[in-house]
Amino acid sequence: MNAQLIPVPMHVDVGDGAGCVLDASTTLAAGPGTETTERWLRGTLGAALGLALPPGPADAPGTITLTTAPELPPEGYRLDSTGGAVRITGGGPAGVFWGAQTLRQLLGADAFRRAPLHPEGTWDLPAVRIEDGPRFSWRGMMLDVARHFLPKDDVLRYLDLLAAHKLNVFHFHLTDDQGWRIEIKRHPRLTEVGSWRPRTKYGHRASELWDETPYGGYYTHDDIREIVAYAAERHIRVVPEIDIPGHSQAAIAAYPWLGNTDVVDTAALEVWDNWGVSPHILAPTDATLRFYEDVLTEVLELFPPHVSPFVHIGGDECPKDQWHRSPAAQARIAELGLADEDGLQSWFIRHFDRWLTVRGRRLIGWDEILEGGLAEGAAVSSWRGYGGGIAAAEAGHDVVMCPEQQVYLDHRQHGGPDEPMPIGYVRTLEDVYRFDPVPPGLSPEAAGHILGTQANVWTEVMQNRSRVDYQVFPRLAAFAEVAWSSLPAPAERDYPAFEARMADHYARLDALGVDYRPPGGPLPRQRRPGVLGRPTEGAPPEV
Repeated sequence: MNAQLIPVPMHVDVGDGAGCVLDASTTLAAGPGTETTERWLRGTLGAALGLALPPGPADAPGTITLTTAPELPPEGYRLDSTGGAVRITGGGPAGVFWGAQTLRQLLGADAFRRAPLHPEGTWDLPAVRIEDGPRFSWRGMMLDVARHFLPKDDVLRYLDLLAAHKLNVFHFHLTDDQGWRIEIKRHPRLTEVGSWRPRTKYGHRASELWDETPYGGYYTHDDIREIVAYAAERHIRVVPEIDIPGHSQAAIAAYPWLGNTDVVDTAALEVWDNWGVSPHILAPTDATLRFYEDVLTEVLELFPPHVSPFVHIGGDECPKDQWHRSPAAQARIAELGLADEDGLQSWFIRHFDRWLTVRGRRLIGWDEILEGGLAEGAAVSSWRGYGGGIAAAEAGHDVVMCPEQQVYLDHRQHGGPDEPMPIGYVRTLEDVYRFDPVPPGLSPEAAGHILGTQANVWTEVMQNRSRVDYQVFPRLAAFAEVAWSSLPAPAERDYPAFEARMADHYARLDALGVDYRPPGGPLPRQRRPGVLGRPTEGAPPEV
């Protein structure tokens, strides 16, 4: 029976005879701590099945019973569908919810629709006993909405897709050179100016094609509150990212004094219309610090600590040529007694690490924050291979493994000519399935600092929801199994068995309306002939 489930559970026992039939008489008994799952079962699964699921007595025939049991891990669960009833027991509210996701898969692909195909039908559950729990506490996906904006309803849809795959972290990349996507009332020009660019490169930055339509969009405070609340109902933590001190051209276009005005005419800058890494970075001034403290104060109000203990401050790809040429920046280096520009970047990171710590939050940044010395208490998103994560973990810092060479889902899925706007390395479904977030040779103590893993979705060549779907799926299903399940070493994993389970999972994705890449290659409407990508030849480094 586990051959049908993704991610694969730890233990599955198939019972004899029939399990349980769900029909119009089925009731729902929800114990303390299971309220989010109770709401989800009635509002989402009940809608798909055409069942009202009214309250009923616990453990009675024909009843779905939800309970918690402290002896289980917080996200662990047991599911029992023998004896004519269903019982889901979780170590905590999240565990109950993940058990409900497994129940949905057991009911078949039609349980993933929004309305019943057969309103008067019944639903047969096999007789199974499942005991399950995740390998990692951080199982995430990063979505870049700065390069291409995804409307709020599409973000909510992606939260549902994460939940369906038992992923529990949504890393929300909200600011970059090409757009500022979160309303900041203290500094309104960030969205009045910074959320709009005059035009957009179509394809990779070497492409000669442009979309001349002004492009933009942002999330209001209420949009963010809705997204955060929606995620919390699905036991998903939202990690906001505000990029500092690089990837800041949109902010500088809105407030030119944030830039290095002694070497650049920042008043002439617009939000960047191209891809890559802008040379325009923040000036290392006290005024800049106060400005971003204002920004982060509003961010903390919108992302409360129980939903977002971490705040991501970027810290990556910060070209330091302007600091090198800036008399003001060089004077700041001397004043602070720093060795060089790397130390100045570290000064930015350390400042906000302290600022966030005082407010009960934790800073996380891309592995460039290791340069110039890592701030005490900071966690690292290791994207440039395993190396940064290994160094950080061995030094006692927590790490989220998300190496570009393995889990950047903007990279192409095949080497053929029909891949739309191909980017980077070829990373197939099997490649993602054989990824291991814990690199071999890591000491046991350092391995304990691997919080988990996330897949990253950068959207330079993903103009809309369908393009995001194509790049993310089906590979996110393989990633979800890597993040959740305790699999053998990569070379020993049974990929053919996973492929067989994917046959059922493609039907679930179809029911959800996911525009995934078919196993046989892109459909004609998914191709983008003549639009230049950025193929990378040769094998990538592994560390």
